[in-house]
Amino acid sequence: MCTNKFILFCMGIVMSVSSSAWAGDDIPLYKDRTSPIEKRVDDLMSRMTLHEKVLQLQNRASGRLDEIDRIFSGESYGTTHEMSMSAYDCAVMYKELQHYMRTKTRLGIPLLTSAEGIQGIIQNNCTLFPHALAQGSTFNPELIQQMTEAAGEEAKAIGIHQILSSVFDSARELRWGRIEETYGEDPYLIAEMGVAFIKGYQKHRITCMPKHFVAHGTPSGGLNCAGVSGGERELRSLYLYPFRKAIRETSPWAVMTCYSAYDGVSVTGSSYYMTDILRGELGFKGYTYSDWGSVERLMTFHHAAGCREEAARMALMAGVDLNIDSTYETLEKQVEEGRLDVAYIDQAVRRILTVKFELGLFDETYGDPKLVKKGVRNAEKVALAKKVADESAVLLENRNDILPLDLNKYKSVAVVGPNSNQAVLGDYAWTMGDTKEAVSLLQGLQESAGDKIMIRHAEGCDWWSQDKSHIAEAVEVVRNSDIAVVAVGTRSTYLGRSPKYSTAGEGFDLSSLELPGVQEELLKEIKKTGKPMIVVLIAGKPLAMPWVKENADAVLVQWYAGEQQGCTLADILLGKVNPSGKLNVSFPRSTGNTPCFYNHFVTDREESFDQPGTPEEPKGHYIFDKPEPLWNFGHGKSYTTFDYVDCALSDTLLVASDTLKVSVTIKNTGRRDGKEVVQLYVRDKVSTVATPIQQLKAFQKVLVKPGESQCVELSLPIAELALYNAKMEEVVEPGDFEIQIGAASDDIRFKKTITIN
Repeated sequence: MCTNKFILFCMGIVMSVSSSAWAGDDIPLYKDRTSPIEKRVDDLMSRMTLHEKVLQLQNRASGRLDEIDRIFSGESYGTTHEMSMSAYDCAVMYKELQHYMRTKTRLGIPLLTSAEGIQGIIQNNCTLFPHALAQGSTFNPELIQQMTEAAGEEAKAIGIHQILSSVFDSARELRWGRIEETYGEDPYLIAEMGVAFIKGYQKHRITCMPKHFVAHGTPSGGLNCAGVSGGERELRSLYLYPFRKAIRETSPWAVMTCYSAYDGVSVTGSSYYMTDILRGELGFKGYTYSDWGSVERLMTFHHAAGCREEAARMALMAGVDLNIDSTYETLEKQVEEGRLDVAYIDQAVRRILTVKFELGLFDETYGDPKLVKKGVRNAEKVALAKKVADESAVLLENRNDILPLDLNKYKSVAVVGPNSNQAVLGDYAWTMGDTKEAVSLLQGLQESAGDKIMIRHAEGCDWWSQDKSHIAEAVEVVRNSDIAVVAVGTRSTYLGRSPKYSTAGEGFDLSSLELPGVQEELLKEIKKTGKPMIVVLIAGKPLAMPWVKENADAVLVQWYAGEQQGCTLADILLGKVNPSGKLNVSFPRSTGNTPCFYNHFVTDREESFDQPGTPEEPKGHYIFDKPEPLWNFGHGKSYTTFDYVDCALSDTLLVASDTLKVSVTIKNTGRRDGKEVVQLYVRDKVSTVATPIQQLKAFQKVLVKPGESQCVELSLPIAELALYNAKMEEVVEPGDFEIQIGAASDDIRFKKTITIN
């Protein structure tokens, strides 16, 4: 009894001293916005229990407004997310939730609120911009930064601080379902678009997280999450390049891990990838965020861990700070039982809290429902979505200048095909049905053409099955019309929408890259009518379409272009918009023609003595065909023409620290305003290790009026010519390099040589 009284007496003294110390300060140091962030973090962590620290390493779904107390029970977590509410309702809920965190939890630590934002904020009623693949085909980083600045305004109004984008994976394994989420096949283009994407959101102090770190996008067999094969040189030259550039130029606050393994090592559980490379080599300073379930998969998928506890410990010690699945709930007990050093907990918590302080979450208000009604999906943002869509469409073929459509010649148009009256948004789009929220091709033509032409419609077939029963109906519609516009391709559905019958998107990979279902048969039957045929490919990836290339009068590609998709397609078909997109991913001749990216090694195509083969006469490498792409990277036609008049170099003898300036004069020789993408490629003529035949190293999109010329200035830091030599040293080797200037990777207009000493 005496002992118990003594203990209570001592506890009273401690509590009194603690209370007195707290009361003696105006505010706790960590709540003092004038104090250095490092000291605020130190102070806050000194007050946190182990349990409170572990909660900072976890995500908790927010739920409804009336569920806050039940879900959070007076405790603060690292992050939260919500994907089912309208933008306004979400803003109301987040405002109340953050108030709860500040006033109803012991230390008042706010939450990082997360949302997908690859094509706009995933809250119902937000502006839906074109998908990432369409963003990449604009070849216009400045426009994409404008896009994410606009999306950032919406996120800020809602109270969202963390965007789970952008995707830095490479579109080099076309069977993979997530091609639509990438910027294309080229690491330089990926880096340029990704940097612009991040900068737009960061303008509003919203953190992006480049993903998926690292080498996620070329899985074995094209199967989602399958292992990726490759060596150290490929890792650094290809997969790390965009991350390195983004970290150097934007200092992102977060990076997301990947599901896959590289060279047999699961990345999420690897300190080599997550710490040595990401933080050591690349200099990343923020916190890392697991992909959904990637820690759990160390046990269930990779079998690199024998239990949940081991998976959690493995990921945390590797350098994964914040986990989205539930495995990190085991960490507290592991520390208490001596199986995990608390220093790993403290390290991760420190990184997360530092970002929360740097984003101002302890000091600022959180969202404003009133701003949602004013600034979310307003006319200016919808117009911007249309502009991005306009610049993303790629005109692949235009025989006899059949486009734009001559409405004096064509009085009736048959709009057919499975994607003709369906706006396909892609995965990671809004949570409601596609058609309700976006404009289809048919709707766009009806609105844009008005009563100038008669429009007849029939789908003809669906986008996946072998059902041919409706082809005859579509053919009859074409026979009764002057011209056919046939919309074919893929469909992707995800996040709250039924994935039934998806032919692209996350988890929907293809074994064949031919047009799914009976779409090609529909095209062939329409061709037999003798009517001109415009093929519009609306898809999340390039498909093998050699018959289409040979037989269509025009081919127009529109990667998933957001809510204004149909308006853009209609305006291009009718000549109100001049297409200016360029291919950011090459088209294969067949599934067996993959991979078919442009920047291959010199040994990876035909030998000089090879000849293309045919089914009638086998020859060459591919005995029935040739290995080149059907349409190559950088390709894209316009309704006007451009001459490349002159090219001048600032110098031809340089050193590694120099920057080469290239001046290119182009002239619009047509009758329409047009935008051209001037592209600069480099070839290392002799190198100690294999290098690609050409590599994109600069580009610029410019508007040129008819009859006018414009000088385009391109900069090439010579450091960009570095390679990883046989000793894995990053060096710029001396010697000759060929500078290639052109309109596409296979349309080079000037070749110049520089020498590096």
